[in-house]
Amino acid sequence: MKEVDYIIVGCGLASIAFCEELRVHNKTFVVFDDSSQKSSIVAAGLYNPVILKRFSKVWKAKEQLALARPLYSKIENELKIKIDYELSILRRFISIEEQNKWFTASDKPSLEPFLSTNLIKNSSEYIDANFGFGEVLHAGRIDTETLILNYKAFLKSNNSLFETSFVYNNIQFENDDIHYENLKTNQIVFAEGFGVKQNPYFNHLPLTGSKGEILTIKAPDLKIDYAIKSSVFVIPLGNDLYNVGATYDNNDKSNVPTEKAKEELLLKLGKFLTCNFEVVDHIAGVRPTVKDRRPLVGRHFKHNNLYVLNGLGTRGVMIAPYVSKQLFKLIETNESLDSEIDINRFNEK
Repeated sequence: MKEVDYIIVGCGLASIAFCEELRVHNKTFVVFDDSSQKSSIVAAGLYNPVILKRFSKVWKAKEQLALARPLYSKIENELKIKIDYELSILRRFISIEEQNKWFTASDKPSLEPFLSTNLIKNSSEYIDANFGFGEVLHAGRIDTETLILNYKAFLKSNNSLFETSFVYNNIQFENDDIHYENLKTNQIVFAEGFGVKQNPYFNHLPLTGSKGEILTIKAPDLKIDYAIKSSVFVIPLGNDLYNVGATYDNNDKSNVPTEKAKEELLLKLGKFLTCNFEVVDHIAGVRPTVKDRRPLVGRHFKHNNLYVLNGLGTRGVMIAPYVSKQLFKLIETNESLDSEIDINRFNEK
């Protein structure tokens, strides 16, 4: 029987960040992943410290960025891949009123580091932006697909990845240990995304799930190296390719792309993009969203060596390193979690 300190279920953004926390502290682990959850793979991957719909700060943006950027840089260096692309995000204004709201927001101490006070004029003949743009600072994009595929290969090369479904009924609790098939461990961390709805230990948590769909378009004439946020995001990928997204559907919980979402994205894109393009890809996944828009992190109320790391929603690339560090401290040193992410906020109600 193989002994490891941790079993981790899932291999998305949350899981990878937690694996890296374990590696820093020389903990042994294995990961189970059956590729059933697509939200991390299909994520746009933006790290953006501002909610651009309302011009407000993302929850703990400063703390999250301070952990996220070094983590992804470390992974790049160790796996010899490129995943972190610094990127200007330009918020398209549709009126003078929006411009004024932007400049009012940029005066707030919490937003001042992230919002440029320069009004940027539109320089592209293929973008309709008569009122210009506001620029978000300290933003960028993580190539989540490259990250996850390469990280899985890394785990596989260390015999740490089981590409199979995790069978909850095969968990056996023996004193302070857990036996699972031919493994013995001290802790299991479930980082399954929306898959937690099938998990008998944590499916009581209020994870609602929001399906998101993204298009990839090829637009040879566009030639922009910045992301645009209007009614949809347009994110440059290189080679004249751009991601366009995303939709939000709280009812459909499948990973199947729909014609309805495609039409919605194209309609919104057509309101400000004037060049010719073709749709070359269309993907979908269910984001692990929570009603209070905070992650779900914590210990099972009965089984002290079962944990959940979930609910990262639409901002997984930023949130994952922060909540992973919080969970590790809870498990290893019994340090209290931030009350806003602790699952006890629901267990006690």
